[in-house]
Amino acid sequence: MRKPTIFITRKVPGKLLESYKDVFDIRMWEKEEEPVPREVLEKEVKQVDGLLCVLSDQVDQSVLNQSKQLKVVANMAVGFDNININYAKEMGVIVTNTPDVLSESTADLGFTLMMATARRLNEAAEYIKDGQWKNWAPFLLAGTDVYNKTLGIVGMGRIGEAIARRANGFGMTVLYHNRKRKREAERELQASYVQMDELLSQSDFVISVVPFTKETNKLFNKEAFEKMKESAVFVNISRGAVVDENALYCALKAGEIKAAGLDVFEQEPISSNHPLLELENVICLPHIGSATVQTRTAMIELCLKNIANVLEEKAPLTPVN
Repeated sequence: MRKPTIFITRKVPGKLLESYKDVFDIRMWEKEEEPVPREVLEKEVKQVDGLLCVLSDQVDQSVLNQSKQLKVVANMAVGFDNININYAKEMGVIVTNTPDVLSESTADLGFTLMMATARRLNEAAEYIKDGQWKNWAPFLLAGTDVYNKTLGIVGMGRIGEAIARRANGFGMTVLYHNRKRKREAERELQASYVQMDELLSQSDFVISVVPFTKETNKLFNKEAFEKMKESAVFVNISRGAVVDENALYCALKAGEIKAAGLDVFEQEPISSNHPLLELENVICLPHIGSATVQTRTAMIELCLKNIANVLEEKAPLTPVN
């Protein structure tokens, strides 16, 4: 009897595949950081039953049309805007994602980015490296307090709730805006639901954890930044396309907001001459929200379990379509 074949679009540790070698024929792109070329992805999709892909792999209608026996696409991410979900459903291909397992790690990174930006840690580290630290001064690299300030969370999903829990420990007032009001979260997290305009105008820190949709495309635009406090810090750990990067650059340059911390960008990877990189009051990270050994391992394991379940005609653990 033929074993099902799966293709993995990035190199993953062999030990994570050991228990599946008797179950699947496993094919894998052997480069960890270099993306699988489009032509290789299309070729592999023609001959596999399952696909384990990452967020930067575009599994669009053209790729799906190459498949002859594909049954499941396991996306190693919470988001899935890189996959044509509706077309996959038409073809009978199940798509899964990796929610929950990365929520706490991503919330850690978001809160870290907020604190590092507020306290100007990136500037301070470079200050020493450049040999500029000669004396102590009362307001040398003085930043912004986080304790007892107001945090506005845009998108109160699992990650947003995890950030709110951390904010409680810092005595912060938590405001949130979401497509649906979440009264249980309000009770548990001492969070207050407000309209978007009020969140922007009242928050000392604004953090985006919204999914990318037609409604959230360029949600943070010129008008949004104009509504924020001049002392406000903006953080994005969701999707790059929810921010108008030119508007953000102009707002930072003009002093309309104080600083920004970004883990995601509209086009990734960004070039070394991206305008936001020239600003001292911006910290930019290479999309590492869930990048801990434990979390990335759990994400891969969940993808493999989803593929195994579907190919064994069982229900997937985390289907999205």
